[in-house]
Amino acid sequence: MSDEAGAVMAGTGAGSVAGTGAGPLAGGAVEGADGVLRCPWGNSAEDYVGYHDSEWGRPVHGDDALFERVCLEAFQSGLSWLTILRRREGFRAAFAGFSISEVARFTESDVERLLADTGIIRNRAKIEAAVSNARASLALPQGLDKLIWSHAPDGPSRPAPRTLAEVPATTPESAALAKELKRHGFRFVGPTTAYALMQACGLVDDHLADCHVRVAASGAQRPR
Repeated sequence: MSDEAGAVMAGTGAGSVAGTGAGPLAGGAVEGADGVLRCPWGNSAEDYVGYHDSEWGRPVHGDDALFERVCLEAFQSGLSWLTILRRREGFRAAFAGFSISEVARFTESDVERLLADTGIIRNRAKIEAAVSNARASLALPQGLDKLIWSHAPDGPSRPAPRTLAEVPATTPESAALAKELKRHGFRFVGPTTAYALMQACGLVDDHLADCHVRVAASGAQRPR
């Protein structure tokens, strides 16, 4: 499955439901067992609650931190985000904490080591893409943070979505980001994967209007 087929709302775990208006997760904010209103996917599994409340949609900065997100979104392609979230510490251990400079030095023996690591997704194409993307990141004149955040849209111009059916799968900005990343040699970075990255890293705030973290997560759409 291509990154385009598997990555709609990748950073949420909501799958392709989000942009279609169909299915049980396409509605508005839902009250969790703790009485708190969240985006529907945020209550759909216990592991999602903390991720939804404390991470998703919050601005992420730093080349290594963003490189980790690029890699994990790529590994998610064709899978659920929950699968990746539950293996995140395994990925961090296997990929040297997602240090760009360290991963860029990985050799074929490292690829073989990773293919035997049960703590990650053992897909050769995705592993090799992570190494290749680290090398591409090192070659960026202004760094990965600057490149990614230069594609953040104007936050105030985006109305808060009331249901997941109102959340897009791609945007002109995500298409432009994917194109720019590919121009610099990045792999597994199509427009839907790029939009999931933008959602997860706070370039856009797609928490629903009634979600309890909407206000807290909407404070910084662009670096200052």
